[in-house]
Amino acid sequence: MNFTNKIIWITGASSGIGKSLALELSKQNVQLILSSRNEIELNNVKNACENTLNVKILPLDLENYKSLTSKVNEALLLFGGIDILFNNGGIGQRSLVKDTLIEVDKRIMDINYFGTIALTKALLPHFIQKNSGYFVITSSVVGKIGTPMRSSYAASKHALHGFFDSLRAEVYKNNIKIILVCPGFIQTNISINALTGKGIPQNKMNALTENGMSSSLFVKQLLKAVQKEKQEIIIGGFKEKLAVYTKRFFPKILSILIRRLKVT
Repeated sequence: MNFTNKIIWITGASSGIGKSLALELSKQNVQLILSSRNEIELNNVKNACENTLNVKILPLDLENYKSLTSKVNEALLLFGGIDILFNNGGIGQRSLVKDTLIEVDKRIMDINYFGTIALTKALLPHFIQKNSGYFVITSSVVGKIGTPMRSSYAASKHALHGFFDSLRAEVYKNNIKIILVCPGFIQTNISINALTGKGIPQNKMNALTENGMSSSLFVKQLLKAVQKEKQEIIIGGFKEKLAVYTKRFFPKILSILIRRLKVT
């Protein structure tokens, strides 16, 4: 698969991985739809793209997932269809279970899980009708392992794996590809925007995130994985990748190591 002449929709496109995706893909012969809640920042990203005539913005709020069917209808009209949806929008968390209000758990699930699957379900008939399409989902290494301070975030990402693994089996005959991407520590604002137990942004940069892989390098590896139609890929540093494989083959050892982590 190559991206030439593809119509590509990116959620969470106003910053971080989504912004880097938009900038990188705009260098190729594609048409882009950029979505997030922040219309001002979406316009800034559009203006930073190459070939801005091939870039449209469509503000949406994943938390308001009941509105997403109408947003899909709007998106389909912008360029006459969609070939690839990058389900990239989401929100992080930094709080202990005992300190996290149940309303915060719900909000994280509404955005990361229900928003993502609602958008997917609304677009799915279009992909089935044309017998092709790609859903690329930004999960996390925490979608494979749970770590302290991220219980609800980990739950939302684990849930995405269950949903999209099931969907992959259902739509294989329709030539629809499902690609789950698990980032490790990537240099984005996810820790700054992460919700505390009371539901307010943490407004603090995590040292591991600050020293992680650049979002531009991450995106280059991500796009190669999409071109190769990999079902699932872990992109990050050695320690993040090792943790996933340790969880699989030596879960008790990983449990001991996780308990010793100093995480913020």
